[in-house]
Amino acid sequence: MGPSSRRRGRGARERILETSERLFRGQGIGGTGMDQLSAEAQVSKRTVYQHFGSKNELVAEYLRRHDPDTMPEVFDRDDLSPRERLLAAFDRPRTVPPAEVTPLCPFIAAAVEIADPDDPGRRCARDYKMSVAARFTETARQAGAADPEQLGEQLALLLDGASARTRALGTETLPTAQAIATILIDNALRGAEPEAAGA
Repeated sequence: MGPSSRRRGRGARERILETSERLFRGQGIGGTGMDQLSAEAQVSKRTVYQHFGSKNELVAEYLRRHDPDTMPEVFDRDDLSPRERLLAAFDRPRTVPPAEVTPLCPFIAAAVEIADPDDPGRRCARDYKMSVAARFTETARQAGAADPEQLGEQLALLLDGASARTRALGTETLPTAQAIATILIDNALRGAEPEAAGA
């Protein structure tokens, strides 16, 4: 099968998205040109724009696919208590080798690179970050935190800070962030009813 046949294949959209994820994560959104993306996805630029009206829309779809359910591997675990789920958000992802530095959160990266607040990618990044704080808040409420909204925002900020600092320094910062999170969580749960603070 030649390149032209592959371009017409039903898998073109998936190849475009897989290639965009690899390139956007590896070299940035701004550093990835549509010529390079279409060449590496083995499709024409016309095909890219048939599936995605613009690069901005492609970026937004790439972000939507990255974590559509907002950290289900942490917040949807039924084998952990609410307090343990809050702390599990600061565990190294199981798919990341210990020697590999955690890459910058793609939503933070997109927000940094995209200046227009009305850009679909920028809106997607904002919505995602709000959903992370909301999931922290709901879990904090289940854990019995006196002020779950405050704790949720604190933990969301801490997680974002750890991601950015890890990328900037090239060293893992999640263990330190988790130690700070433990203090924040325990302070928030202090004085809560035992039944509320339990699983």
